[in-house]
Amino acid sequence: MSHKNHLLILIGLGLLTHFSFFGHPNQTVFDEVHFGKFVSGYYTHEYYFDIHPPLGKLMIAGFGKLFDFRPDLPAGEAGFSFAEIGDKFPDSKYMALRFLPSLAGSLIPVVIFLLALQLGFSRRAAFVAGLLVALENGILVQTRFMLMDGFLLLFGFLSLLFYFKKRFLLAGVFAGLAVSIKWTGLTFLALPLIIETWRYFIKRSYKPFIKSAVFLILVPFAIYFSIFALHFALLNKPGPGDAYMTPEFHNRSIAGKFSELNLEMYRSNQRLTSEHPYSSKWYSWPFMSRPIFYWVDGDSRIYFLGNPVVWWASTVGAALSIWYLVLSIKDRRKDKMLILLLGAYALNLLPFIGVQRVMFLYHYMIAMIFAVLMLVYIVEKTCDGRRAKRILAGLALVSFASFLYFAPLTYGIPLTPDQYKARVWLQSWR
Repeated sequence: MSHKNHLLILIGLGLLTHFSFFGHPNQTVFDEVHFGKFVSGYYTHEYYFDIHPPLGKLMIAGFGKLFDFRPDLPAGEAGFSFAEIGDKFPDSKYMALRFLPSLAGSLIPVVIFLLALQLGFSRRAAFVAGLLVALENGILVQTRFMLMDGFLLLFGFLSLLFYFKKRFLLAGVFAGLAVSIKWTGLTFLALPLIIETWRYFIKRSYKPFIKSAVFLILVPFAIYFSIFALHFALLNKPGPGDAYMTPEFHNRSIAGKFSELNLEMYRSNQRLTSEHPYSSKWYSWPFMSRPIFYWVDGDSRIYFLGNPVVWWASTVGAALSIWYLVLSIKDRRKDKMLILLLGAYALNLLPFIGVQRVMFLYHYMIAMIFAVLMLVYIVEKTCDGRRAKRILAGLALVSFASFLYFAPLTYGIPLTPDQYKARVWLQSWR
């Protein structure tokens, strides 16, 4: 199969999975109740406060405006308050708010395919990696609604793609965009900076190091700051977010507002220590022991539940990669690719050890994608060509079957009690 055909399949599958049942349900789902309020602030110009940077909300608000979404009108006149999960939208304009996250999510498998090729994977392994990401139910749920992680994953992995292509300016631009969605996007900057620092100590060459530092530090910061400047310019009226800021906040310079807001975002993140029934610890994420209910209406449910085949197989892939590296150290062999992937995985998982705030399974998504890459890599690394082909083909087929089986909990398709119980494999999933 040609490179072009692989791309077309992944693009088609991404669009099909994300835009099937698009708009269902016509009710607020999970954190749409929060992000919907934040998006609405750009229409009313009333200052709001969020623990995350503003880019994702700005993008959704701008696209919604093209379709005349108006949250500032009374309910029944295309206005909406995003009060509670399950509140019904008054018309179809809410679909404009879900469009960009869905589009971003549909493109992620293609980026993973291209990144794997750039890293030196075979076309077959790269395609299976993209396919497994496309068939991952949890990622699909998180990128079909008015949530931020579709942008985070797309921009972040695009930054790595361009970095390994040695397009440092584009790498810095997309890394800056990722950090401007959520601070967890900093890991997409940390990995290239660690690599460049290591190269400096090996080669002792100042010019490439300084050049990379400019593109990977100054460019992202300039983008990050500029987005906050736009954020402040649009939110020029008093609002609910003022309660988090000092009385002098609206009368400082942009730099002063930027510093105060980012400091308060950090403090507020640290204060999120209350318990939540669907929270989970970082060490449980590779086992997917505590998924999250996003929406329930009678016999219809939307569940942040990953594809068990993809999720658990990727965990096995990460474990095998660690074991392979341990053995290679004894034999004095080094697999730089496996070290890179395992390092990226650890970089996106181990920092959560020190995070005190309440955390959820979706915080594992970046690390899980690196685990998928490790999985397909270790299969081809340790198996002969014919056997690797069979394993990867079998993995893809079983993942597809598992995706379809759990799709009702992804899309909110009604299930009978017995059908639902048949899909709740673990007691902790209830």
